[in-house]
Amino acid sequence: MPTTVAIIDDDPGMRSSTASLLSAFGYGIETFGSGEEFLNAAATSAAICLVVDIKLGNISGLDLVRQLAAADFNLPVIFMTGCADETIRSQAMQLGCCVAYLKKPFPGNLLIEAIIRAAG
Repeated sequence: MPTTVAIIDDDPGMRSSTASLLSAFGYGIETFGSGEEFLNAAATSAAICLVVDIKLGNISGLDLVRQLAAADFNLPVIFMTGCADETIRSQAMQLGCCVAYLKKPFPGNLLIEAIIRAAG
């Protein structure tokens, strides 16, 4: 059974291109346009790791991961962001589940390598 990855990004173009990349490498994909969408589906998700945008709509990617951890839903997380804010990066790393912190745009191989580490 292929490894499933959940992509959580409010940018439809980024969500679609990330899904296409991962599909090309044989990954199963679940996509969500907001943190709330994923929270509603988390209990039935088959994902073994999350690819999460830092800046989402109502709740940030960091807040999403905090809420998941509070509900004992702990998965490896690959954060991605369009801004290079060292404070946010530090907060992401302190969550303890962060496998990678990728600055958009990033080479696809960095995402694939991070997923391999997460699945390991």
